[in-house]
Amino acid sequence: MEHIDHLPFIVASYAAAFAVVGALIVWVTLDYRVQRRTLARLESRGVTRRSAAMRSEPTMQQAKEEV
Repeated sequence: MEHIDHLPFIVASYAAAFAVVGALIVWVTLDYRVQRRTLARLESRGVTRRSAAMRSEPTMQQAKEEV
């Protein structure tokens, strides 16, 4: 029954690992939303990314404004 002695440590370790992974998932999800909002705001002001190819079709924002 020596295995039972370590059970609280094992449960606490798994709980801590799940909490850290969960916190990272929440953090990345929130940061993703902020970055998307920031990029959309910059694109609406006319700032484009250097890595983006020149588009011949209108952007999403321009398409919404035309309707």
